[in-house]
Amino acid sequence: MKQSLENIRVLDFSRVLAGPVASMMLGDLGAEVVKVEPPQGDESRTWPPLLKRGESGYFAILNRNKRSLSVNLKDPKARDIVVRLATCADVVLENFTPGVADKLGIGYDLLKAANPGLVYCSISGFGQSGPYRDKKAYDPIIQGMTGLMSITGERGGPPVKIGIPITDLVAANQAVVAVLAALLHRERTGEGQYIDVALYDGMISLLTIMAMDYFATGKPPERWGLDHIHRVPARAFEAGDGRYVQVAATSDAMYAAFCRIIGAEDLIEDPRFCSNALRVQNREQIMPILEEKMREKTADQWLALFEAAGIPCGPVMDMAEVFADPNIAARNLRFDMPHPVEGSVAQLGFPFRMQKTPATARRRPPLLGEHNLEVAAEWLGLTEEEVAALQGEGVL
Repeated sequence: MKQSLENIRVLDFSRVLAGPVASMMLGDLGAEVVKVEPPQGDESRTWPPLLKRGESGYFAILNRNKRSLSVNLKDPKARDIVVRLATCADVVLENFTPGVADKLGIGYDLLKAANPGLVYCSISGFGQSGPYRDKKAYDPIIQGMTGLMSITGERGGPPVKIGIPITDLVAANQAVVAVLAALLHRERTGEGQYIDVALYDGMISLLTIMAMDYFATGKPPERWGLDHIHRVPARAFEAGDGRYVQVAATSDAMYAAFCRIIGAEDLIEDPRFCSNALRVQNREQIMPILEEKMREKTADQWLALFEAAGIPCGPVMDMAEVFADPNIAARNLRFDMPHPVEGSVAQLGFPFRMQKTPATARRRPPLLGEHNLEVAAEWLGLTEEEVAALQGEGVL
């Protein structure tokens, strides 16, 4: 079955997280991705969690559907090889600090001269322009500087970062969107282009309703912990067995049904709580009552009752519970790929279902430099002897 990005070649100079996720997604959609690594490899190859035989789980979960080409970019011959590779590529991805790609001889202007139709995507912390261009950026720094941490955490408590590197993951997805749009433009016009993706910009774009809350009121939104800023009741409640149940009884009809289920019928017509606006206004009065009621049954008992009444609800799960859930298997959201060192490595499934051109997992995460000969032969037409000579010189 055909895939959307068949015959699209991606030259991927990125490492660690944002870039590798973007190139993996392009690979999942059918692109041929060559991961260009330094002789010591992407630094994440040594990062925990380590699997049973010492391979990095961090690397393995981010780098399927790629081939690995190890290149010493400090060698002039290697830079010549990279330029030749770029003439064969449709897309180049890099996530170095701004200016580093130019110093390495793989910057846009140089590669564009060799391939005017090239789509070149740079991912960085703060972008290629602006006062923070050269500032070092890591996910928690971006979370703090974009207001995300200011709205995350318990009321009255300290700011809290989200538990995954959300800024990198969002940037990766936005890079893929931009690359796909640029490829469509190139198909129509023949023009390549440069793409500047910043983790900072991506998180600002996600603030949406929280930013509008500030624009509308002039007051920075507060941290609301488990609660919803504009809806009551819409939060996670602790049940009698210590587990948490997320409930979103956001309409007046659902609120009434919720009250009947928990045995608090008197709250339905209570003038303090008879509309969502009043419940939000009187949140401090109603929440202790609801919290006490929710401790009267176990999480499973509440979930069965809410589901039967059509009230949106769900358990708050840890990772063990998530991956034991039958819906994971039904949606194929966790699978294993064979691996020459580990035997097999776990992978997360695809977040989209495409009827005509589905995503596929064709290649396991590569070993370092595993495909030097293949890529040099297929992309550059080099012989096995020529590749061996380059390897002997330390170029590959």
